Amino acid sequence: MKELVAGIDIGGTGTKFGLTDREGNVLSSGQISSTSQESFEEYLEELHAGLESCLAELNAKDNGYKIVGIGVGAPNGNYYKGTIDDAPNLRWRGILTFVEAFKQYYDAPIILTNDANAAALGEMLFGGAKGLKDFVVITLGTGLGSGFVVNGELLYGYDGFAGEVGHTIVDVNGRECGCGRQGCLETYVSAPGLVRTVQELLGRSVAKSALRKVSFEDMTSALIAQKAQVGDAIALHAFDYTAEILGLKLADLVAHTSPETIFLFGGLANAGDILFDPVRHYTEKFMLNLYKDRVKILPSAISEQNAAILGAAALIWHDLKNIESKHQNLSVC
Repeated sequence: MKELVAGIDIGGTGTKFGLTDREGNVLSSGQISSTSQESFEEYLEELHAGLESCLAELNAKDNGYKIVGIGVGAPNGNYYKGTIDDAPNLRWRGILTFVEAFKQYYDAPIILTNDANAAALGEMLFGGAKGLKDFVVITLGTGLGSGFVVNGELLYGYDGFAGEVGHTIVDVNGRECGCGRQGCLETYVSAPGLVRTVQELLGRSVAKSALRKVSFEDMTSALIAQKAQVGDAIALHAFDYTAEILGLKLADLVAHTSPETIFLFGGLANAGDILFDPVRHYTEKFMLNLYKDRVKILPSAISEQNAAILGAAALIWHDLKNIESKHQNLSVC
């Protein structure tokens, strides 16, 4: 039988899923809504049907594929309990027992964690972190997620929620955050955070900018990046401000785990050098001398199209790889 792992990425509006091989190829994939089902049970039924459709599609071409594990990246995913705990961007509230409920469909290992942790493992198995044992992945999208790999292992912490850099405080009297507090990093360094910065700058600056003609509803981080690329003063100022705050926090992060590399991934990272150059500058500026000129800041090497699926699938492939390695060592002994 040809072994495949299912990777599932649960988002607030949609859920992506796919079947992957050991080399990181997504052989079949699909997507369902995360909002159209009345109950969580109906959502799981639809998700199962989607995975089975992918498997049937592959077996129709070349029979012999089987699913040997399922990895799940989810907001507020609890690795130890296999639950999704009070995710603010999902329609179902409370603690969702995903792993326990989904086992009714599959007699295979199911591992669940938050999406940034999954991204970190995906980077290690299939991306730019191959061969690295100490690195961090920062996901820059609607929010700011982070996954830490220390000595070759993903850092989960005591309760499974380690690495919430996006909810470290930048300003105790700062912007309101969806978590209920004020001044969290992700309210400044994220796609919505960049938009908020531009709106603030437009209100207090008289600088000429093409962004003044853009309505509130039409303002996006991608548009701001486009304007920055052609030298728009407000757009460039916004990216510099965003990079300064991120650089400060990355310098603090380095002092905690001393990573060899920090990977930036997600929509905001697609701005390229407009973001990366000032982030590198400010990170070095705020870095403790002990760590200066030692930490690389790089873009993710995984295609954004399949990154979420590969990251989730890596949760299983990583564990299978460790199990096989231990068996080989015992055989040698």
